[in-house]
Amino acid sequence: MINLESAKNEMIELEALLTSIPAIAPEGGGDGETEKCNALENWLKEKGFTNIERFEAPDSRVSSGKRPSLVVTIPGQDDSQRIWVAAHMDVVPVGDLSLWNTDPWKMVEKDGKLYGRGVEDNQQGLVSAVFAGLYYIRNKITPAHTVKLLFVADEENGSQYGMIYLINNTDLFRKSDLVVIPDGGDAEGKTIEIAEKNLLWLKVHVQGVQTHGSRPDNGANACLAACDLSVKLHNLEKIFNKTDDLFEPNYSTFQPTKREKNVDSINIIPGEDTFYMDCRILPCYSLETVLKEVEKCCKETETLYKVKIDYSCPQRSESPATDSSSPVAQKLAKAIKKVHNIDAKFIGIGGGTVGSELRRNGIDAVVWSSLDDQAHQPNEYCIVNNIIRDSKTLVELFK
Repeated sequence: MINLESAKNEMIELEALLTSIPAIAPEGGGDGETEKCNALENWLKEKGFTNIERFEAPDSRVSSGKRPSLVVTIPGQDDSQRIWVAAHMDVVPVGDLSLWNTDPWKMVEKDGKLYGRGVEDNQQGLVSAVFAGLYYIRNKITPAHTVKLLFVADEENGSQYGMIYLINNTDLFRKSDLVVIPDGGDAEGKTIEIAEKNLLWLKVHVQGVQTHGSRPDNGANACLAACDLSVKLHNLEKIFNKTDDLFEPNYSTFQPTKREKNVDSINIIPGEDTFYMDCRILPCYSLETVLKEVEKCCKETETLYKVKIDYSCPQRSESPATDSSSPVAQKLAKAIKKVHNIDAKFIGIGGGTVGSELRRNGIDAVVWSSLDDQAHQPNEYCIVNNIIRDSKTLVELFK
């Protein structure tokens, strides 16, 4: 029987291939996932996967005009309740290149670690899923339930061209399906994420009146109004102040982040200012309730500074939790216990995954893997043994 340790070099080979092809969304200055998807699909076919479907969301911003996702099926003894493993192909930009010790797009192996953009987020999960599937194919074993491996586009920028597109435009998913998303976890592989904070991104535009720096009385300082408003919005943490120890941190967060350029000179009082907020809100609060408070803050600021304020929501997501007693949560916990003798712990997270889209549509999903939490960092790495370790867990889950 072929074991997973013997496939270590092939795992590293696939990581190297995937890392060498940037799959960055147009929002990050990239051209999408098509080239990476093509390479992955060819690799899968060469290794023996035969049941591969491709789904493409139209997107005129990329050269191919499409954002592809792949579904690989391994037929099981029972097709009434299928097990999905859903990883994403897209990665984030490298950020400040001077902070990298190696070329982000050329995977480097050192001391049991693989370095490069995307090696952990989310190629580790993708590769683990692939080799769990290969275990069954190469050993000619039929899994207990049909297994579906999903490699999806556009996770890093809201999933509009990935999971959301698939849910809205295909009949891929059933309510009885069990979905594991290897896109978060801890070094021990102990935590199973069953809930996410509600996600709200705000883009806030303040329109004032530009004037000379020495004559604020002749204008309306958009920068000053924007600064005050960002503090008001941050202080919503004091209004939505419940705590939930399922999450870390255990409270809702309202954080000002990005700011756009306003004027070119120090002695110009800006007439326009645009800033962004990243808000992660406990599920006990609806986003509708939060946005009412946002509106209130905007109106107060307009009156105080004699400006006009409008805002949009680049991302907005809220979803129910997956019950810890659900089949997918319990089956995964049992697999972790059997393979690693670890008692799983159920948690919630502040980050967003494709799990929220599935849960919102009545499909139980959990997020899990063994990782060092390197997502979006310079010198991102994954531990090779974690790929093998997680593959073993998935093999057990498929049983």
